[in-house]
Amino acid sequence: MSWSLEQGEDHLLSLELFGMKFGLERMRRLLTVLGSPQRAFRSIHVVGTNGKSSTVRMAAAILDAHGIRTGAYLSPHLSSFAERIRIGDTDLEPDAFGAAVERAALAAEKVDRTLTGGERVTQFELLTAAAFSELAERGVEVAVVEAGLGGRHDATNVLAAPVAVLTNVGLEHTRWLGPTITDIAREKLAVVAPGSTLVVGELDPEAEAEVAKVDARVVHAETAQGAPFTGFQRNNFAVAKVAAGEFLAAAEDRPAWPASLDEAAVLRAASSLTVPGRFQVVADAPLTIFDGAHNPSGVAALASALRDAVGEKPLVAVLSVLDDKDAAGMLRELVPLASGAVFTASRNPRALSPATLASLWEQLGGPAAEIEGDPRAAVERAQALSGEAGAVVATGSIYLVADLLAEPGRRRASAL
Repeated sequence: MSWSLEQGEDHLLSLELFGMKFGLERMRRLLTVLGSPQRAFRSIHVVGTNGKSSTVRMAAAILDAHGIRTGAYLSPHLSSFAERIRIGDTDLEPDAFGAAVERAALAAEKVDRTLTGGERVTQFELLTAAAFSELAERGVEVAVVEAGLGGRHDATNVLAAPVAVLTNVGLEHTRWLGPTITDIAREKLAVVAPGSTLVVGELDPEAEAEVAKVDARVVHAETAQGAPFTGFQRNNFAVAKVAAGEFLAAAEDRPAWPASLDEAAVLRAASSLTVPGRFQVVADAPLTIFDGAHNPSGVAALASALRDAVGEKPLVAVLSVLDDKDAAGMLRELVPLASGAVFTASRNPRALSPATLASLWEQLGGPAAEIEGDPRAAVERAQALSGEAGAVVATGSIYLVADLLAEPGRRRASAL
């Protein structure tokens, strides 16, 4: 009897104790034990600061609509680790996820015995290997894969994908990736295989300078007027569409695949696509939106979309932020829009205290704010403050959105 979903998730959560460790040697050994499943499919590798998950889902949906057996690997998840592995337009079935994690865990036991200095396969490495193994088992022809953190030393950087995507570059994870846009861009662009195609979204000049150095054909995605989606998701869809088109154009040895995009198929993909936790409308009276923006550039994009969606309605923000994020930079983007705020804390142990956030908000000149430790109660309080004719946005952390969308009593999302 293979592991259940719960057993697989319990094992993954047990690995949080060992944290994150950079380097690809453990991952390469793990995949070798599993039979190198990453060689069984072609891939599009997506890196960037914001919009990676949306871009992955969109590109996968477009390719799937063209009759190609497509899978996806994303991070983080909202309610279940199984959301990170998708076949077509469906999350991996619970039993299949448990079995995939068990296969990877057995392989990891063998790898761990070869490691020295107290090293062992990490949570993200094991999960990534499980994903690649399951995608291969399912006969996926192309996988759209989201990098976890950075690129150069990320466990996904074993793909040598014919098409890579850089959505955008902002200041994030500076402790690991470096203090400047140039440093961060360089780390992310390290996934680009020589001679491949690199699709890029809107970039700062510093990032563009690094793009110019890669040994790849570079294609800039331009947001099309009248494209499906609104706000920042329009930009993500433009990047995803170009990436899917470039992938088809590069696959000259697969005559059964179309050589270019069919616009009708692209529109079918867009019309059926949902991106959980990204500008997700969960109620109408008041208009209530959940969004996992977790850095200043992401919140700035969210703020722009809110101006269009909310208009003159009074807007109350519900916020939780992790301690390694630029909380002041994020709050600064929302102060001009909000008529009030309720600060809370996600179940992630790295969540800043609501009192700390409230103090920052006050220093930035924000309007009246309250504290409510429970995320669901915080949203309910914000809805009461805004009134049925108003609006509420809950943001600041994907882990906050995970807590709000999860079934009551459901285990928390991974902290890594």
